[in-house]
Order: sequence, then C-alpha cells, then structure tokens
Amino acid sequence: NIFIKKVNLIIRSILLLSSINETPIDADMKLSISSAALLFASGLNGGAAFVPVSLGSASKSSLSMVASVPKSSSAPASPTQKEWSPSSWKNAVAKQMPVYENEEELEEAIQTLNGVAPLVFAGEVRSLHEKLARVSQGQGFVLMGGDCAESFKEFHVNHVRDNFRVIMQMALVMTFGSAMPVVKIGRMAGQFAKPRSEPNEVIDGVSLPSYRGDNVNQEEFTPEARRNNPFLMVKAYHQSAQTLNILRAFSTGGFADISRLHAWNLDFVENTEEGSRYRRLAAKVDESLRFMKAIGVDTSKPEFTSVDFYTAHECLLLPYEQALTRQDSTTGKWYDCSSHMLWVGERTRDLDGAHLEFTRGIGNPLGVKISDKCTPEELIRIIETMNPQNIPGKLSIIVRMGAEKLRKNLPGLIRAVQREGKAVVWISDPVHGNTRKTENGFKTRDFDNIRSELRAFFDVHDEMGSHPGGVHLELTGEDVTECTGGVSAVTDDTLRHRYNTACDPRLNGSQALELAFLIAERMRLRTGLPPL
Repeated sequence: NIFIKKVNLIIRSILLLSSINETPIDADMKLSISSAALLFASGLNGGAAFVPVSLGSASKSSLSMVASVPKSSSAPASPTQKEWSPSSWKNAVAKQMPVYENEEELEEAIQTLNGVAPLVFAGEVRSLHEKLARVSQGQGFVLMGGDCAESFKEFHVNHVRDNFRVIMQMALVMTFGSAMPVVKIGRMAGQFAKPRSEPNEVIDGVSLPSYRGDNVNQEEFTPEARRNNPFLMVKAYHQSAQTLNILRAFSTGGFADISRLHAWNLDFVENTEEGSRYRRLAAKVDESLRFMKAIGVDTSKPEFTSVDFYTAHECLLLPYEQALTRQDSTTGKWYDCSSHMLWVGERTRDLDGAHLEFTRGIGNPLGVKISDKCTPEELIRIIETMNPQNIPGKLSIIVRMGAEKLRKNLPGLIRAVQREGKAVVWISDPVHGNTRKTENGFKTRDFDNIRSELRAFFDVHDEMGSHPGGVHLELTGEDVTECTGGVSAVTDDTLRHRYNTACDPRLNGSQALELAFLIAERMRLRTGLPPL
C-alpha cells in the first residue's frame, strides 16, 4: 500500500510538473458543475469573453487591428451599470496620471500605439482565465513575480532569462511540494509605471515632477529628464514586445524542458543552502521522470518540454492601456492586449475612479490590491464593479497589509466574500506592507517580516476554510542586496553592495527560493502530505 501511494504521488507530481492542466487530470481537478456552467454562460452572453476549453471547442479568435478606438462597446450595458467603452474612463477621476504639457505629442504617441500589433492575444488570455478559475475553486496556486519596475537601461536578454529561471525554480518547488498546479505569471513586459506619493520631488529647493517610471519620464533629476514624455510609451511598447518574444522562446523553445531542471539553478544560488535543497528536490523529480519513461510515458512531448507563462502589470497609465485595447472580431468583446492580466493598485481603486471604470469593461483577468484601509463593504462593491457576473477566475484580491494587520483585518474580508458568494482568488503580496527605510537612506524589506505575513495569510485561510490562492512578489534572478535577511544574510550595512533597483527593493534569487520552499511546506501541511 505504501508503494502504491508513492507511485500515485509520483505520477500526479509529474503530470502537474509537465503543466498538463489545460484539461482535468482526474475528477478532483474539475471545476464544480455550477462554476463550469457559469463560465460557459458568460461566453455566450458577452459577460467575460471566456469559454473553457474543457467544455467545448471554441472558435479561434483574431483581434481586429483598429486605427482608432470606437466610442462604445457593442455589448449592451446592464441596467445597473453605465455603458462602457475603452475611453469611458475619461469621464471619471483619474488618479496618479502624469500631466503632459504637449497635447499634440500625446495624440501622436497614442495614434502610433493604436496602429501597432497586440502584445498578447485573446486565446492566451482565455487560457489564463481558465487556470485562474480552477485556482478560485481551490485547485491550483498562483505565482506572480518580477521586477518592481522595468527599466530601459537594465533591459537585456540575460535579465529576462534570470527572472524567468527563478520563477521556474520556485514553481517547480511549489508544484512538486504541494502536488498542485502552479500558474506562472511574470511582472514583465509592461511593468514600467509606478504610483507616487507626491506629484513633485524637491531636492535642494528645486522642485521637479516625480519619477513615475521609464514609460513616463526619466530617473535623473534634471528638467529635461523629468519632463513627462508621451513617446516613452511607444518605447516601452517595443521593449515589451522584445520581452515577450524572449519569454515565449524560453517557455516553448526547450529551456523549460522538465529534463533541464538542473539548468534552472542560478549560478550564485548554486552553492547556498537553498541551492542544495533545490538540487535534492531536482534529484527526486529526475527519479520520477525515469519511472515515467520506464512505464512508457513519452516525456519528449510538448507537455513535458514547454510551460504556459503569462504576463501581468499594474493598470496605471490609462492612455497606454486604452491605445492597446482591441476588439475581438469574432466575439465583439474587448481585451487590453498590453498584458494577459492587469491589476489595479491600492491608490487607484476608487469606486468612482477611472481605473475601475476602464478595467470593468475588458475581458482580461483582473486583480485589485487592498490594504487594511479596505472595509468588507467596500471590497464587495469593488468586486461587484470589476466582476458583476461573479465569473470564477475573473478577479483576484491581492492582499498587502503586514502580518499583524492582516491577522486582524483579513478574516472580516473573507467572511464578507463568503457571505455574498463571490468567486475570487486570494493572493498574498507580503512585500509592499513591509517596506522601511534604513538609517543610511536605503529602502528595504526584512525577509522575516515577509515570511511572517505569508504565514499569517495561510493561518487566516486555514481558520476561515478558504483557499490561499497565490503569492505576488517583487523579485529578481540577479544577485542583488536589496532585502535584508534570509539565507543570503543581507544586512543594513551590506545593502549598498549591489543595490540596483530603479524603485522598490526586490528579493534576490536565493531569498525567493527560500520563500518557495516555505510555501511548498505549508501547502503540503494543508494537503496532509509528509514534509519535503
């Protein structure tokens, strides 16, 4: 019996690792009948532009290349909501938006973006939506990670590769450890713009516009650099296209082959404690692969040699998002083709704000970040605005509070969602609520505080009987010294050694991998599996 159980675990783990999750593996992997019916219905009535592959063959989608955005959507507005169009956000208050001094330049940049090719396509977006729908039913886990803010000067194929590698490592640990599929989403190919506390920055009595990200202005403190330049949106689009090309090559061109899992270990992590733990886990996976081959499973198939990898960024710079919004020519539904998924930040999630107005009309999966400032009543109204039809997988709630505030406030939010029967994915963002500034002026985050918030997140969901659906991290595959603590033993004094971030501090590869093991162990505990 013990042997049979071990064989079953090996088979299940390999199936999960090979990303065979487009169709259910067994009865446990299927969506509930009611959720599946709602998803199917939403594809028919125009609610969410989503028909699960497992429920029938969907027509291939093509995105019409429109030179300008029509003024209204072809879908009828519900009685309780205003009519939506890609430009209807302009009738609401838009926070955290740069002011462009030259309207002609802005219009020229927007017209250029109106005519470019989409960065992502409807079929890819629907694929992600289906996976998130399963996560909302407790049948998966989301791993979102990447740079705080992408930059033009740091862009290089090696940088993209190393971020991809560390996410693949983390996903391997979480998948094999928890026996649960992991949805991999990179904060890449569009994560440029950042919200600012103040519109202007003052240094030595000189006031200039705040640095808002490379797609808005430049970091150098000069009038020329800090000028909000709309043509930087076009430059950001072209870099995003290159990033997506690189990611698609890595995810489908052999680099993601499960048999190459040893090659995913980052060089600087190789000799660390976490690198050793990863090698031991990789050896277990190798053993499982040899077993699968021995019983006749062909591990050279695409299911074992490629992965589904998606992108996401904060929906902040609305002129850019509107310009890349396209209408699916076969369904008439709208997609923001700048990314597979978008989220609205804590500072821009006002119920009557422009960002919620824009996102409520697009077919992409969405996220919204909430802190301890969000009340249960407000959260329900946000959910009903962003996902009025309550479609599973449509909306993720990304929680950023700090451990103590999370233990106090999250139960009430979960209770309200359960009471109203809302389908959401709960994701922990344990980094943003734990930022501090050192005596020598560096912004940093303590690994122990990040770990404490993650533990609190799992503890609360255990108490509430809900599913902890994912984690959202600012990380890099590079050997940086930006967050203190963890196995890399970075201290306040050593932050200056390799402090490279353009904005907020990121976990380095060894710190990120350490968190992945912690999450995997916690997931094993929830499912009753023995320790790794």
